[in-house]
Amino acid sequence: MQTTSQLHPTYYFSSRRSSIRSNSSMKLGGWNSSQLGFTGRGQSLRFLTPIHKTRLFVISDADDGHAYAPVLEEDSNTNHVPSSEPETFFSKWSPPKYLWRGLSVLVLAGQVIIQTLKGKVHWRNTLQQLERVGPKSVGVCLLTSAFVGMAFTIQFVREFTRLGLNQSVGGVLALAFSRELSPVVTSIVVAGRIGSAFAAELGTMQVSEQTDTLRVLGSNPVDYLVTPRVIASSLALPFLTLMCFTVGMASSALLADSVYGISINIILDSAQRALRSWDIISAMIKSQVFGMIISIVSCAWGVTTMGGAKGVGESTTSAVVISLVGIFMADFALSYCFFQGAGDSLKNCV
Repeated sequence: MQTTSQLHPTYYFSSRRSSIRSNSSMKLGGWNSSQLGFTGRGQSLRFLTPIHKTRLFVISDADDGHAYAPVLEEDSNTNHVPSSEPETFFSKWSPPKYLWRGLSVLVLAGQVIIQTLKGKVHWRNTLQQLERVGPKSVGVCLLTSAFVGMAFTIQFVREFTRLGLNQSVGGVLALAFSRELSPVVTSIVVAGRIGSAFAAELGTMQVSEQTDTLRVLGSNPVDYLVTPRVIASSLALPFLTLMCFTVGMASSALLADSVYGISINIILDSAQRALRSWDIISAMIKSQVFGMIISIVSCAWGVTTMGGAKGVGESTTSAVVISLVGIFMADFALSYCFFQGAGDSLKNCV
């Protein structure tokens, strides 16, 4: 038996075009590839495997007279492209969906204001959207306002009659409708009817790449799609609110006269003495702010839609919910700013 006489460390890189010259026949141990071959002395070994670094220790004197080369060490780094940039926390972090959508609302609002001040408004599209938000929404808004007015009349008249304050019913209804009910109810109806339509339309255009087509044609999607909808909503909501206030008061007076025996003249006279011009103006300001919230939120959720038809449905639902939350928050903020301190509107109605 012969003993091992030498240890020759050998390094090689195997690839589809790399080769190792051998001066004697060799046996390779620890190799698992079937794409490896050699022909003998003076021939080249060709390895048809991916780039792989291995360290061999060749033992020249083995028992059978052939050199034996076991694979002792492998380089575990299979990715041979060095990373030039160190990994940081923010390299793998992506902002939550609600965060960048909320920021998109602010960015879109700023773009709409800038484009409007510059006069870059597509007026034909604005008139089409104005017809859609205004006249085509009158019916459902007036119907909703009428039934809400009658429901509040039932509650107020029952309690005020027991206290002997029949002459104050009209004033209370007028203040409730002008300050809160008319702008809020109208905005809720418009958010469900128009806001969902805005989000669905722009979401479908986004997932079908129609907005990219507008950019290719040289048109700004904000000027053509978003700004007309915001202007139309801001202009139509105050007039819808005023009509809803009128219909709500009329339905309340008719119900009080026909069911509870309180004359229409008493209701209207009490409302006239309680109302101030600022009450009507504040209602129109509120409705205009609510219209901007509905249109901007719906358009922002639409242009940030992803995920095909499922994403369009989710954006539509989310746009309506966020619009309603924004309406209630804005209503509280505006009411706190407009009506501070002790009020004296009802002192003339008692």
